[in-house]
Amino acid sequence: MDWKIELIPVPVTDVDRAKAFYEKVGFNADHDHRVHEGLRFVQLTPPGSACSIVIGDGITDKTPGTQEIQVVVADAEAARRQLREAGVEASEVDAQAWGNFVYFRDPDGNRWSLQAIESRPNG
Repeated sequence: MDWKIELIPVPVTDVDRAKAFYEKVGFNADHDHRVHEGLRFVQLTPPGSACSIVIGDGITDKTPGTQEIQVVVADAEAARRQLREAGVEASEVDAQAWGNFVYFRDPDGNRWSLQAIESRPNG
């Protein structure tokens, strides 16, 4: 049986600012619903991903800036270029034996690492 990660909460201080940031990076805004007073659900999906993030009011008790997420990309240099073209500060490519990495943070300081690897055992 497959187990697939569907949704990861990302704590933010300003939902609209965070939503604009992730859209600028290329995420698709799948949902933006105020479920009720105190609960706003904003689901965003990275290009080509089966897993999304959720930001909003009443989503998580985690402190903004404490989430860390790693994403696999085909080309670290191209991913870095895309981030820089969107006005996002991104690290230089960090070449390691197990892949090439690029790091960036969202406006709240949540940390993202993009890993380009040649092959993955499970696809």
